Amino acid sequence: MWKLILQIAAGILGIWLATLFVSGVELETVPSQSSLFGIEFTANWQILILVGVCLGLINFFIKPILNLITLPLRTLTFGLFALVVNAILVWIVDILFPELIIEGIRPLFWTTCIVWALNFALLKFYNPKR
Repeated sequence: MWKLILQIAAGILGIWLATLFVSGVELETVPSQSSLFGIEFTANWQILILVGVCLGLINFFIKPILNLITLPLRTLTFGLFALVVNAILVWIVDILFPELIIEGIRPLFWTTCIVWALNFALLKFYNPKR
């Protein structure tokens, strides 16, 4: 349970840091489109939380399956293909949410690096024995 919460926190913080520091990454509300199940989102922080939660859930549930499928490629590339898997997951979130705008491969790469570093740092310091 804590691992899921940490990945959601890493997703929210990663998208927020990417919108602040990476040029080409924007997060803004789209009038009449920013809604989910009839709930209208009017502030950027609401969209940020929604996008971050979605990214954290995708990292928690889908990423282990993709890591298992791409194990031979990750072995051949000494783990560098994991960056491609992470970039695909961030790109999927970019496609799902019209409020998140990632313009090009460089902003996608840097956003992926930020989210990966936060996931790594938060899960590295997580100790389930406490």
